[in-house]
Amino acid sequence: MPRFAANLSMLYNELPFLDRFKAAADDGFQAVEYLFPYAFEAGELAARLKAHGLQQVLFNAPPGDWDAGERGLACLPGREVEFAEGIERALVYAQALSCPRVHVMAGLVPPDASPEAARTTYVYNLRQAARLAGSVGVNLLIEPINPRDMPGFFLSRQDQAHALVAEIGEPNVQVQMDLYHAQIVEGDLAMKIRQYLPTGRVGHIQIAGVPERHEPDVGELHHPYLFALLDDLGYGGWIGCEYRPRRGAVPGGTSDGLGWIRPWLPKR
Repeated sequence: MPRFAANLSMLYNELPFLDRFKAAADDGFQAVEYLFPYAFEAGELAARLKAHGLQQVLFNAPPGDWDAGERGLACLPGREVEFAEGIERALVYAQALSCPRVHVMAGLVPPDASPEAARTTYVYNLRQAARLAGSVGVNLLIEPINPRDMPGFFLSRQDQAHALVAEIGEPNVQVQMDLYHAQIVEGDLAMKIRQYLPTGRVGHIQIAGVPERHEPDVGELHHPYLFALLDDLGYGGWIGCEYRPRRGAVPGGTSDGLGWIRPWLPKR
């Protein structure tokens, strides 16, 4: 049976961030994920998780200067020290929040860097980060992101991600398989799931409706079929609900759009 995590960076945007934990729990979610925790003290976030009986299942490592358009540092030559410092900071939060996985954004390939230099830097950074993360029991995830939403991102395809995991060669590096991005770039999702899930390299799955990135019951994908397939293949991980509610920041908008998930959430 699928297990769903509310992505608090996208859901419940009518509420201040720290109030979204209670809202997610009230709707029956048992786990949460979000982009970045660093605007808050780790202890404050841990207290919210404990108060509402939630598990933290994922967040992102520091991405560089997000407001300036940076989307990760892993592939950026010359930023290795800053990248390593960000990983250390992420692992402090991961331990405080009992979070077993951290997503490491690859970054936008610099216009003055060759593809070979970006790849070499990326593999080196992930190897070093994985060894540090492994020492505290944390898995690192890499995620292909579609070029329509994030032009110039280093990593966009599932086959590319799995080849990189094999090259990095660390057991705690896995792929974050976002079905929204995968559908836009590649399609044929059921066959992609059948191909990659049995490898053991898929550490987390995320969903959203395609193409508008709204609720999963809107758009071109039939998610119940994919959920059943994940069950048939024995996927026991979390499915992150990383979508923009159609009603946006309207009070109650997120909750009103959860009809698609009610069969899989505990009754309130």
